[in-house]
Amino acid sequence: MPTFAFHTYGCQMNVRESEAAAKALLDAGHTPAADEESADIVIVNSCSVRGKAEDKALGKLGLLCATKRERPNRVIGLMGCMAQRLGNDIFKKIPTLDFSIGTRCADRVAPAVEAALQGSATLAMKDLHEQPDAPSGHVYQGGFSAFVTILLGCNRRCAYCIVPDVRGDEWSRPARDVLKEVRELAANGVKEVTLLGQSIMNYGLRTPAFDELDPPSPGGYTLPFPRLLEAVAAIDGIERIRFTSGHPSGVTDELIRLYREEPKLCHHLHLPVQSGSTGVLSRMRRGYTRERYLEAVKRLREAVPDIAVTTDVIVGFPGETEADFEETRTMMAEAGFDNAFIFKYSPRPGTVSATWEDDVSDAEKARRNQVLLGDQDVRGAQINQALIGQTVEVLAEGPSLRNKARWSGRTSSNKIVIFTPPERIQPGDIVSLTIAKAAPQTLYAE
Repeated sequence: MPTFAFHTYGCQMNVRESEAAAKALLDAGHTPAADEESADIVIVNSCSVRGKAEDKALGKLGLLCATKRERPNRVIGLMGCMAQRLGNDIFKKIPTLDFSIGTRCADRVAPAVEAALQGSATLAMKDLHEQPDAPSGHVYQGGFSAFVTILLGCNRRCAYCIVPDVRGDEWSRPARDVLKEVRELAANGVKEVTLLGQSIMNYGLRTPAFDELDPPSPGGYTLPFPRLLEAVAAIDGIERIRFTSGHPSGVTDELIRLYREEPKLCHHLHLPVQSGSTGVLSRMRRGYTRERYLEAVKRLREAVPDIAVTTDVIVGFPGETEADFEETRTMMAEAGFDNAFIFKYSPRPGTVSATWEDDVSDAEKARRNQVLLGDQDVRGAQINQALIGQTVEVLAEGPSLRNKARWSGRTSSNKIVIFTPPERIQPGDIVSLTIAKAAPQTLYAE
């Protein structure tokens, strides 16, 4: 049977959906390729959050389709957010593409591959108001860490964000399905799970439609998010739990209590802020003020002093003045972020902000981006320097990419640690290490 490979762009949810599609191809009798170059079938899983992400995916597809001149039987496919957004127009941009599969359609990849092998092009889109397809499983390769999708879609409708248009309304998977998947992962040696959702703290606010037709067994309905975290923590074999991405409205007393009392819940929260200016946040339709966001961070840190808080920030949003930008700088300093992912605003077709004048120049966006990155490097170095001499528990991931004699791993607070491995260590082992040196993004230990 032909071999396959995936090239995945974007968020962890795309990684999870590539796994689901790969599992479907395995079940259909195909085998993974040793590498992308040798694969008979290559599928690009795309992202639409920023224009640059789409440009990368289009460029990659162009290069892959060009290989069909020497390998005419090679199958090149597209899936994910960009496919959903562009629909049939993708074939105008890439005429030799074999198929395009939208979001919530991982189960349709295997039939599309079969059709392409028979010489038929395929476009498969799903009405995003329909019940989503449940993830079809993971490709087990002896891994110790796995992503588990618990919430699909998003209802927030931020002014700049295309996610609701390409992923649909929020839909919470039934708790029974989530817990069954985590138990299966634990039985296969997974020790760490990362729960995924575009606005994950909304999990459980909307009951899946099919529960009305198929009454669930006890525990089948969705649970409030903190209850689901507790249920996952009760599963034998799971040692660490992470989740992403958060929202200040979800930082409740119950979640804070869980951070304080549940040892399996990692002391890290990714809490996108996007701007430190209340005026900009209002235009973004983020649903909170600068003060409310900082209050959420303060409450977390008072209850869990060692918690690491990371964030996303957009610079150059329409109407962002120099004063607005300076408010973002001071807010980031006050919040004391352990890390920050900083992006230049990119108008996305169909969003509210795309109808506004993109009035911050590219040069100014680049300057503001560099200023915030520089600030974060200083802040990250200060935070990490304070850890020198402390002993931390690290989940070992394997040899470092830059130096195979050293290993890398992550702390509960999601900090990368490079260390000399002890004898008989295995990926997935939790080891105690003393921090000897620190850089803005990395810790070094013995």
